[in-house]
Amino acid sequence: MKETRLIMGMPVTVEIVGGGARGKKRDEEDAALAAGLEKAFAYFTHVDEKFSTYKDTSEITAINKGTLSRREDWSPEMDLIFTLSEETKRMTGGFFDIQRPDGTYDPSGLVKGWAIWNAAQLLIKEGFENFYVDAGGDVQVRGVNEEGDAWHIGVRNPWNHAEHVQTVIAAHNEGVATSGTYIRGTHIYDPHTGAPADDVVSLTVIGPTIYEADRFATAAFAMGRDGLAFIASLPGFEGYMIDKDKTATKTSGWDAYTDKE
Repeated sequence: MKETRLIMGMPVTVEIVGGGARGKKRDEEDAALAAGLEKAFAYFTHVDEKFSTYKDTSEITAINKGTLSRREDWSPEMDLIFTLSEETKRMTGGFFDIQRPDGTYDPSGLVKGWAIWNAAQLLIKEGFENFYVDAGGDVQVRGVNEEGDAWHIGVRNPWNHAEHVQTVIAAHNEGVATSGTYIRGTHIYDPHTGAPADDVVSLTVIGPTIYEADRFATAAFAMGRDGLAFIASLPGFEGYMIDKDKTATKTSGWDAYTDKE
């Protein structure tokens, strides 16, 4: 069962294969699938209501406006996101920073992958073993697809992204995140200089989880052409980068995930 909804300003797709627990009748299985989809989408809606910088009623907006200035008054989820962001900033040499030049905060570079991962954990708790969760092109997969094969994830050509797939990843239990300029334009900046990160047009990272892949993809993109070496230095991660000169480079273990079909 598969469905796409517009949440968090982007298409969110959830596909679940099978009904979870064994021995269910077809109608029970369909009901379980539908309930699983609803639970996942409800969670994404919850995250959007709390973390969207575009919603006047969100908690992050209240923090940015100064109406919720004391950290001890923040929700546990908000406090966790700031803690994780601070950790990621340290791990990336300051190339990941949710604080904007104007002093406000935008945690979207971490929240999206974190939300996808948490939605996947909800599905696991419901007993689902095979599924695909995609929010704006960042993906967490588990198990196998409807054909019993690996999940296939396409990396788009930045100059013809609507029609041409650059390469295809075959994954069973990994997270795949792409940072790029070809959909949203320049939106990632080098926190050290304030200059736009425009030397690279697309950087895809495969990691053990989408949370890890997403936060490191954002930081690596801000590093420019040095970002791929950073990804290569992380155990269990692979990367594929396309620079503005249309040159594609990849980490040494990338081809292990390339779909050969």
